[in-house]
Amino acid sequence: MNLKEAYSYSVAFLNGNKVDEADFKALCVVCHIAGIKNSEYASHINDDIIMSRLADMLWRLKDGEPLQYVIGKWDFYESEFYVGKGVLIPRPETEELVEKAVDIVKGLQKPVIIDLCAGSGCIGVSLAKKFPEATVYCIEKSDEAFRYLLKNSENTENVIAVNADISECFDDFDVESADLVISNPPYIKSNELDTLQTDVKAEPKIALDGGCDGLDFYRIINDKWYSLIKNNGYLLLEIGNEQGREIKEILYNFSKVEVLKDIYGNDRIVVATVR
Repeated sequence: MNLKEAYSYSVAFLNGNKVDEADFKALCVVCHIAGIKNSEYASHINDDIIMSRLADMLWRLKDGEPLQYVIGKWDFYESEFYVGKGVLIPRPETEELVEKAVDIVKGLQKPVIIDLCAGSGCIGVSLAKKFPEATVYCIEKSDEAFRYLLKNSENTENVIAVNADISECFDDFDVESADLVISNPPYIKSNELDTLQTDVKAEPKIALDGGCDGLDFYRIINDKWYSLIKNNGYLLLEIGNEQGREIKEILYNFSKVEVLKDIYGNDRIVVATVR
């Protein structure tokens, strides 16, 4: 079966099993197996494809496994990150958080950055690659996610991966004072987890559950990490689209707290400063 036939078959199979975004997922799968970019599909339609791999991936999609897990990696910012069961999937809105961090860090000399709840490392590793002179600590509690963090950062020498719980006192592990603390913490309300889409529910609960009001980790960051940010330093946070007002109240330690909107007009990023 060539690539064009495999794509047509995959679309029909996924549509027949009521898998959403069947066209896009089919394209991603067949191009991944063929070892090409999606944009190169048209010039490879007559290439042969390994049907056993295709069948396995289609059945995993049918069973509700996220596309990113099925492929095993995903593009984020300027790099590709390994992902799989046990780690949060990088998302486009988090790229906006990284872009804001780049704006802040680019004027600093040998900055120290701390990425809390680092997961796959998509935030911290992206910043480390962008700023080779920076020292970037990526802190992640989950053992499963930490394995992906190590894999994604293994060729980035200025990343220091720390397997630790951010709710514990940072005296328990060796971390420098930071010019920037950045985080995309869990922020879904506990009672809303069961209402999420099937593929999102396949992601680790530990990376989604922000407690009864979704704000537990923002309190932890305010209470335990404020003192580790240098004077004139920054805190950058990704937030849920209805959490801006409450988080401004939670971050009482900071001298200025600003809520920025994403490309869709939703509250998405908090910028807080230490003076």
